[in-house]
Amino acid sequence: MYSLSGHEEGVPMGSTSPQRQVRWWLLSALLAAGGCGSYETVAPPPWKSGDPVTLSVGAWFPPGTVVRDAYGGGSATVDATGSVTVTPGRDGVALLEKAGAAPSAFDWKNATVYFVMTDRFANGDPSNDHAYGRQGDGAAEIGTWHGGDLAGLTAKLDYIAGLGVTALWISPVVEQVHGWVGGGNGDFKYYGYHGYWALDFTQVDANLGTAADLQALVDAAHARGIRVLLDVVLNHPGYATGADLVRYLPEVFRDGTGAAFQAWSPGPGENWQGWNQFVDYGSTGWRNWWANAGFTDALGRFTWIRAGQNATEFPGFAKPGSDDLTRSLSFLPDFITEGTVPAGVPTLFARKAAAGDPTGVAEIPGGTVRDYLVKWQSDWVGRLGVDGFRCDTAKNVELASWKALKDASVAALAGWKAANPAKKLDDAPFWMTGEVFGHGVAKDGYFTDGGFDSVLNFSFQPALASLLSSRGSLAAGAADLEGIYAAYATALSADPSFDVLSYLSSHDTQLFSYAVGYDEKKEEQAATALMLAPGGVQIFYGDESGRAFGPTGTDPLQGTRSDMNWAATDTALLRHWQLLGAFRKRHAAVGAGTHTRLGSPAGTYAFARSLGSGPSADAVVAVITPAY
Repeated sequence: MYSLSGHEEGVPMGSTSPQRQVRWWLLSALLAAGGCGSYETVAPPPWKSGDPVTLSVGAWFPPGTVVRDAYGGGSATVDATGSVTVTPGRDGVALLEKAGAAPSAFDWKNATVYFVMTDRFANGDPSNDHAYGRQGDGAAEIGTWHGGDLAGLTAKLDYIAGLGVTALWISPVVEQVHGWVGGGNGDFKYYGYHGYWALDFTQVDANLGTAADLQALVDAAHARGIRVLLDVVLNHPGYATGADLVRYLPEVFRDGTGAAFQAWSPGPGENWQGWNQFVDYGSTGWRNWWANAGFTDALGRFTWIRAGQNATEFPGFAKPGSDDLTRSLSFLPDFITEGTVPAGVPTLFARKAAAGDPTGVAEIPGGTVRDYLVKWQSDWVGRLGVDGFRCDTAKNVELASWKALKDASVAALAGWKAANPAKKLDDAPFWMTGEVFGHGVAKDGYFTDGGFDSVLNFSFQPALASLLSSRGSLAAGAADLEGIYAAYATALSADPSFDVLSYLSSHDTQLFSYAVGYDEKKEEQAATALMLAPGGVQIFYGDESGRAFGPTGTDPLQGTRSDMNWAATDTALLRHWQLLGAFRKRHAAVGAGTHTRLGSPAGTYAFARSLGSGPSADAVVAVITPAY
């Protein structure tokens, strides 16, 4: 037998542990040869720190194959019986691959997607930090713009590529509402730094840069083999902020100008939500906001949005409903995407143009709300060559609208690739994943009727947190982890039209590092579990570097969106992610392959994944033991 030892620890093979492994393997082999069972019939002895692990891998690496541990760096030759011995290092991971195998072709089922909240990542151009008059609050800066931009993101692409990333998901880039609302319980000024409060879907937000900066990012990412996903919103525009009302709709202020609002700051007993006292939400002037008075539905209501919590607010608008498709999320205006009557261009954009502010909004003769939104979003595809969308609040928009967006974007990307053959990465069609809050690993109408290729997998994060909390480690929870992996692989590998995107952390749930008390070993094990998971995976910026939970006020989600920790990177954790990411990128079998658990000593976990057949077949074996 041959040893495959991690180069960092240099664990020798002279202890009695290998002998115990040899005896276990010989007995198992004899039983298998006699037709009495497989190698799993006899339980191997318990594993101790520093012990080697002997695996029967002949079905994936034939005898004589030289295999390499992509994590530890050692190599060995599979013996005549199809067995190989590996000694994982202190991090408790060995990743076996055929030495010298060519990297796999890209497969979305094996994608590693890096999600960046652009404003919180890297500041490449300080000159755009205060676009539209935006300012910091001089306090905790919980909900203010922090200066991250497209130029800064472009400058960090080599860092992102070093993680084995194959797709970059960036928070929405379109022009946001210019001002703020009261955040949380009113304890902080809350701007649309995250990108989900659009004012104008045809413009790049000036705090993030320009359309040229966005094109430069896409081109530079493509040059590194990284696809780009834009985050898009069809469900709602942003709030009506004081700054926007002063500029575009002053008639809805009680004083008709907004001067009183501009002179105000919270006094004793007040908070930042108190700015609403200056606005008349019953004013007929709201018809000049997200509405065109010349276009109404059969009941005489404006066709663009639902708004208002009672009959007196936002007169002339339909009121939000109580179901997922018609309700108002966080009191945001709700686009009537299911509307079938012409909508016209909202008066807001005529006001915007009159103020000298750029807009690309133009009339679509006979166009519905859906038609406008689909055009505004898909135009970015045809203009820039972006590869896909991550669709926000997918469960709150009817499937027909998502399908219309997908069809338009498929055509737009195909057109862009035909016109830009030197820039395209390949001929793959447009790809779309969606945030269906609470969705797990199940194929449903989002795929068959909505045009989605993937959905975010909300089940992985809590399942892994529970495993590490109750079992203490991946190795101790091997049965639980096997249940997750086997179920995912069974569902995904058999259906080319079904995929999910699993994650550890997100801006809308929690930071995994915070959840495990910044325990570096658990953070490393979580990284291992994610990066070896079947299907696509998503890294939230800073997962790989130990980014800490930030100031949050009375809104716990704000802390998940802290600034990237460039000055305080956990280098050991980062190296762990880099090794895992490089391995995953080289082998489509990790995410897209069939899954088989391998017999291994108690207290360890081993599995194989394989994809395809013949010369282009891809196979890997992973071993997980306790870290020590």
